Amino acid sequence: MSKTVDDITINYEEEGLLLVKEIDKKILSKGAWTTIIFQYQNWNRAKGEYGKDMFTIRRYQKRDGEYIPKSKFNISSVEQAKKIIEALQEWVA
Repeated sequence: MSKTVDDITINYEEEGLLLVKEIDKKILSKGAWTTIIFQYQNWNRAKGEYGKDMFTIRRYQKRDGEYIPKSKFNISSVEQAKKIIEALQEWVA
């Protein structure tokens, strides 16, 4: 759990191996409910390397001074991300 929005990360490590590597994050909203979009890569054990860039949008609720994950939406490919961008650009134009 994180006490500040800036401390929130999706890096995930097991036995000294970083299995989920956060590449970047953008804070979309702050407050009692915080929304962050992350760019990340998963470790591919078979290949011994990180896979393609992926994206996830996560919502956190601040309770008792700490941010608790509440929901997430994973964007599985750059192609899917581009389709989401296109739809949003059309809607907000």
